Amino acid sequence: MSKSLFRTKNINSIIAEGSDASHGGGLKRVLTVKDLTFFGIAAILGAGSFSSLGGAVFNGGPGVVVLFIITGIACAFTAFCYSDFASRIPVAGSAYTYAYASFGELFAWIIGWALIMEYSIGNIYVSYSWSDYFTSLMDKVQLHIPAYLSTSYMEAKHAIEAGTKNEEILFAWNHSPVIGGIRMIVDVPALIINMLITYLVYRGVKESKNFSNLMVILKLGVVFLIILVGGYLVLHNGLVSNWMPENNAGVKSFMPNGFSGVMAAVAGVFFAYIGFDAVSVLAEESNNPQRDLPRGMIYSLVICTIIYILLTLVLTGAVHYAHFENVGDPLAFIFEKQNLNVGWMQLLVAVCAVVAMTSVLLVFQMGQPRIWMSMSRDGLLPGIFQKIHHKYKTPSFSTIVTGLVVGVPIIFTDKTFVLDFTSIATLFAFVLVCGGVLFLPRQAKEKGKFHLPFIGSRFILPILIVGVMLILHLMSNHYFADLFNFNVDNATLTYNVSAIVFWTVCIVLSIGALIKNWSLIPLMGLITCLYLLTGMTAMNWAWFGSWLLLGLVVYFLYGYKKSKLAL
Repeated sequence: MSKSLFRTKNINSIIAEGSDASHGGGLKRVLTVKDLTFFGIAAILGAGSFSSLGGAVFNGGPGVVVLFIITGIACAFTAFCYSDFASRIPVAGSAYTYAYASFGELFAWIIGWALIMEYSIGNIYVSYSWSDYFTSLMDKVQLHIPAYLSTSYMEAKHAIEAGTKNEEILFAWNHSPVIGGIRMIVDVPALIINMLITYLVYRGVKESKNFSNLMVILKLGVVFLIILVGGYLVLHNGLVSNWMPENNAGVKSFMPNGFSGVMAAVAGVFFAYIGFDAVSVLAEESNNPQRDLPRGMIYSLVICTIIYILLTLVLTGAVHYAHFENVGDPLAFIFEKQNLNVGWMQLLVAVCAVVAMTSVLLVFQMGQPRIWMSMSRDGLLPGIFQKIHHKYKTPSFSTIVTGLVVGVPIIFTDKTFVLDFTSIATLFAFVLVCGGVLFLPRQAKEKGKFHLPFIGSRFILPILIVGVMLILHLMSNHYFADLFNFNVDNATLTYNVSAIVFWTVCIVLSIGALIKNWSLIPLMGLITCLYLLTGMTAMNWAWFGSWLLLGLVVYFLYGYKKSKLAL
């Protein structure tokens, strides 16, 4: 049984399945490198910059820029690994398909199951954020939406239990209709936008492409305006001192809450990068996937990393970092009367945020059906998931199911839970993709195709790991000893256990590099993503573990027996 759990698919057979006409005539190949780059930007530059960035700044202060750089580097290494896979296997399915070719069926199922959290569950958070900005925009044009129709029930419930003083939450709780003893608090705008996006994706990729490209152009223009106007006012008003704020001890520091405060922002910062890998699921709709997919991912990632760094500097310069507590619209917040006081920018940012997050919803809603389509082709899901609409040439049934998977939980979840859940699942997928590249044979160079540069790791990685360990020891004589101190609070204990696992893996990988001389780029992607996972809480791991356990139950009840490799 163990061998059958790790049965792999031949790359040539995967490509043949993805390019034939036996699945309803095939998908339309209409996407260029520009379209793919725009799709990547559409997915990355959205809820992370317009919403979760506020919480990240509050935790890490100006020093959160460092975390954006670390995360950008981790994603860059990962993007190279995705690009290598995309060049070898230019079909829909993303990390799921890549894992099938390298690790085998069990890991392919696990990563496909985890990706549901990135694309579908992640879209729940984006829907909530879209609703926040849309409601704010409606207020600015004198069209008020009642708070109990623009707030999720669980968010209101948790806020009331915590003794919130937020007037909107209190109004929603105290004035909502009660039916059968249940308060009718529902985020209606979030539900409506999900239905509209599902319909658009159902209609076809060409229509989605044109809509996405238009939105990306609009939001890039406004984001650059925010950077220019905000940056100018920071310098003109002499606010650069906010980049070295005083912490609670009265000490000025770029990292007022220390590096632990910066790492506390991992979920929010990493969520800002989620999306560049969504480009890889569009392989079967790309004109030249082996050339254009890698370029689209890397171009979009570089552009968005630069934007995030500049936005963070503008935010932390315009307003003291401590004022971003519970701020869900940070880019509009800095232009409010008590801050930079630019009224027209507040309205413009609200409009841009609605546009930006609409494009994110679009890309993620396109990604999930194509992963399910690939899993269905392999027999791991029922055949109806690979059904392609005869007219629109889209995976119609999978698209409708995706709309339901996103829409139904909107009624009973909240933003914090969804944010953490999505980030840990995506990092896990990235770890497997980077590790999977190590198991692939080196590719012969072909003109017009992406090739992952080979840099030997035999000496570089061990020297790098030992060097970092020595630096940490010199900076703090008790660093490694403290990791084995288990008489600490739960948050510190979780970090200690994660760090011990991280350093153990680093040592094992260093030994493997000495023996096997693996490629350095995927190794660095693997290590940096593992490091970001050390910032996750025990509750994150508990929910993630439960989700994976449920996925294994589904696999053994259906996928293991129905798999085409079992026939």
